[in-house]
Amino acid sequence: MEKNEKNNEYLEKLVHINRITKVVKGGRRFGFSALVVVGNQNGKIGIAHAKAKQVPDAIKKANELARRKFIHIPLREGRTIHHDIYGKDGAGKIKLRAAPKGTGIIAGGPVRAVCEVLGIKDIVAKSLGTANPHNVIRACIKALLKQNSPKNISILRNKKISEIIEKRG
Repeated sequence: MEKNEKNNEYLEKLVHINRITKVVKGGRRFGFSALVVVGNQNGKIGIAHAKAKQVPDAIKKANELARRKFIHIPLREGRTIHHDIYGKDGAGKIKLRAAPKGTGIIAGGPVRAVCEVLGIKDIVAKSLGTANPHNVIRACIKALLKQNSPKNISILRNKKISEIIEKRG
């Protein structure tokens, strides 16, 4: 689901909707929860989960929350990750592999949504363990935050970026 009303630079993706039922004296009351990812397709991403009585309201709430919680993920050449990474959150486990140009996004469901809004164009991902979108997305974000860019490594080692990149190959 794409909405480009207020900010044209942000891409919003609805990952999962869940119907919640509360049993009361008169019958059942339904509520909805929405899991949304928002990104600028250039390394910034926000993830949020919100609840409301109606689906559109839940999505709107989640989008607003996600816009407030942006994090920056470094990308290689603006199209893939720097190296292969593994992430885990709860029962959600994920493997992310850097891919050559032209590969595309080979990932399913929640991970695909994260990669699209983040601006990753070439990646191979495998979700292991659970299929729960909340845990899979959190595992994906943990993995992406774990990666080291050549810039970070050069700062840690007090070397130039060119020295680090030469030794990669």
